[in-house]
Amino acid sequence: MEVSNHYVTIKHDINGSPAESDFELRTATLALAVLGGSKDVIVKNLYVSIDPYQLNRMKSDSSSRIVSNSSTRIVPGQAINAHGVGRVVASDNPEFEIDDFVVGLLGWEEYSVVKGGDTLSKISSTEFPLSLYAGIFGTSGLTAYVGFFNVCKPKKGEKVFVSAASGSVDMLKDQLGFDNAFNYKEETDLKSTLKRSGYFPDGIDIYFDNVGGEMLEAAVANMNAFGRVALCGVISEYTDKGRKAAPDMLDVVYKRISINGFLLVDYLHMFGEFMSIISEHLRHKRMHALEDVSQGIESVPSAFVGLFRGLNVGKKLVELDKHRVMLEMTMWTRSSCNTRPSLDINLMHYVKSIPTAVGDRVRSKTRWTRVLDLTRSLL
Repeated sequence: MEVSNHYVTIKHDINGSPAESDFELRTATLALAVLGGSKDVIVKNLYVSIDPYQLNRMKSDSSSRIVSNSSTRIVPGQAINAHGVGRVVASDNPEFEIDDFVVGLLGWEEYSVVKGGDTLSKISSTEFPLSLYAGIFGTSGLTAYVGFFNVCKPKKGEKVFVSAASGSVDMLKDQLGFDNAFNYKEETDLKSTLKRSGYFPDGIDIYFDNVGGEMLEAAVANMNAFGRVALCGVISEYTDKGRKAAPDMLDVVYKRISINGFLLVDYLHMFGEFMSIISEHLRHKRMHALEDVSQGIESVPSAFVGLFRGLNVGKKLVELDKHRVMLEMTMWTRSSCNTRPSLDINLMHYVKSIPTAVGDRVRSKTRWTRVLDLTRSLL
């Protein structure tokens, strides 16, 4: 059997801010068959993760490629691999059978051929929605976990500052339970902003940085002695248009501030611990997963570009085939009922967001934001 496999690629190197016109949707014919002895697996992709680090792979040159195999260059015309969730449709691998749900390195495409099945893991539990394995249970969630607990090493009572291009300040305050939040794009003096009453008048002990640039400078200027900075990303510098971060090194020296960059590949051994702890938080309603889901392979370019404009609210995913995903979820839930008869099949609901201002930008389109209401997933 052959299928038409639609995939997203770049037309050329992207050395500045990405635009939808930098991408194109291509189609290739794919035979849903694998060679005997290859251990290859073909996956029908259901969800794919949209992550800003991919932009560094799209540049003609990036220092990230020197030290990380996960940041290999994307050649124009090439399918773009990415973390995702899917269903096995063909397999020569004894670890994976047809109709198994899997998570791993798939791609911005409808079908992925995973050579040797090396980058896949079977999803055995039916307790949580499949999309979580591309989001909070995926690379983004594990990165946050190890960055905070292993790099920052928090102590009770310490003051924590997290920067993120999340798109909605109210979401940060009301949904995620932070004490306070502000839109850094609306502030003209970030150093003074952080000192305000209600933010960090007594200084910062831990800074988890996703932004870089002037935000990093402001955080370092407001840090207490022996403060710790975890550098997870520098999205403000990915487009090469923002001013590079230049924190006051005298502050770093005299305050004895530790600044640590880290990569997820160094902490993959912690995945079991991470899954156990985060599952418990979700199971007992101490944590909720917020996802921003776009529909269809053709929405990948706009979803990716939106990351750099602050348009996402929660973890950005693309659902490649809504009707098929809902069918898969029904099958998934029914299979779980064999062992969990009290499982509520209504695992999710949709909230339609109205156009809202983000800094000086206005969202031009109404988007669907998926909110996974895990309080209803277990009775």
